[in-house]
Amino acid sequence: MSIQAGIIMGSKSDLHIMQDAADIFKAFGVEFEMTVVSAHRTPERMFEYAKNAASRGLKVIIAGAGGAAHLPGMVASITTLPVIGVPVKSSNSIDGWDSILSILQMPNGIPVATVALNAAKNAGLLAVQILATADASLGVQMQAYKDELRRKVEESADELQG
Repeated sequence: MSIQAGIIMGSKSDLHIMQDAADIFKAFGVEFEMTVVSAHRTPERMFEYAKNAASRGLKVIIAGAGGAAHLPGMVASITTLPVIGVPVKSSNSIDGWDSILSILQMPNGIPVATVALNAAKNAGLLAVQILATADASLGVQMQAYKDELRRKVEESADELQG
């Protein structure tokens, strides 16, 4: 099986957040790569990564970034692949709002799917759903995952109702 997804982050300090997306990919059997690509400190590396992602077989990219958080939008401006942005609350962040707005407020023509602050798990799930449009087995796994979520809620409701 070939690598289908990329997880990139602006700094290794974002790994504790972005690991959640990797864990989702592992749980669903999605082959992925993960690396650090800084829009500000290594713009050439970012450009090459985004430019070559599709030709290397990637189908979706998850990009996490804190602070000014230009990485997801800049990558989306270079590639035709879907990009999912994960705003990361970093040490230099304005309570995460700078990251959220930097990723969310993209100009028309350069879409970036944006999940909640530090929500790399949801980014992983969204990426799996995107991949499932062309992979029926992933669709079956996703349905089982959602069925399990529903079962847990119903179980909790039953416990509370006595």
